[in-house]
Amino acid sequence: MAAASVPPIAPKGLDAQGCIEREGSLGRIPQPFRPVVAAVRDRVLELFGPRLHSAYLYGSIPRGTARVGRSDLDLLLALRDEPSDADREGVRELGEALDKEFPQIDGVGTLLYGRDVLLSDLERHDLGWFVACLCTPLLGDDLAEYLPRYRPDSLLARETNGDLALLLPRWRERIGTADSDETRTRLVRVISRRLVRTAFTLVMPRWNGWTSDLREMAEVFAAYYPERAGQVRAAAALGHDPTADPAVLRAYLDDLGPWLAAEYTRVHGVKAPRCEDLQA
Repeated sequence: MAAASVPPIAPKGLDAQGCIEREGSLGRIPQPFRPVVAAVRDRVLELFGPRLHSAYLYGSIPRGTARVGRSDLDLLLALRDEPSDADREGVRELGEALDKEFPQIDGVGTLLYGRDVLLSDLERHDLGWFVACLCTPLLGDDLAEYLPRYRPDSLLARETNGDLALLLPRWRERIGTADSDETRTRLVRVISRRLVRTAFTLVMPRWNGWTSDLREMAEVFAAYYPERAGQVRAAAALGHDPTADPAVLRAYLDDLGPWLAAEYTRVHGVKAPRCEDLQA
């Protein structure tokens, strides 16, 4: 049962109207990562030309918290039309080239969507919120101008992370085919971060604030669910410094993940289904 204690971290991340402030800026990019961002700007334009509507950075680099040689480069690209398989392959190749060329980064993750999807009603409180609040404009016309302001309410919680139950069997399949420590380490990193963010948004409306710091997320969650605090704090630590230990992944799939999915559904409901979910 959830506790009623006061979180040790005061709510933050909101403006005077109680809406989530956009995080990150180009001015916060640490100096070692600036050549990477300059290369991205040029090569994305070369790759898509006039088809590119806008490009964004997100994650630790525009927040100014990236660690040299440890942090990845996170991008979101919006095209004027829907991306093709060839577009996705081009983005994959671009990411591989950047990762090899710049030792400051540890991998490149790129989200690729058409403009209409990002502005659709279905994605208003998921991808739309992500662009408007968590993405830093790098190129083109900022889609945030066409999106509403967002509050840390139950609707936002449901539409951002209310699909954990769908992810668990997909993760189980990926873990079952993992054939190296490198692959398992990456899975621990990805799954740890997703579980911590889901744990945080579970209690976000009660806390009434926003943070992207994994450790802060874990501490906020801990005040409401102290019986699960240790697990989420450990996941936050592994989100920064992952391990290849298969026992960590088993614990996520057999205990923390199913509990969190069930509690999330109980509190906020289930995320509106997407086409890929209906086809699964």
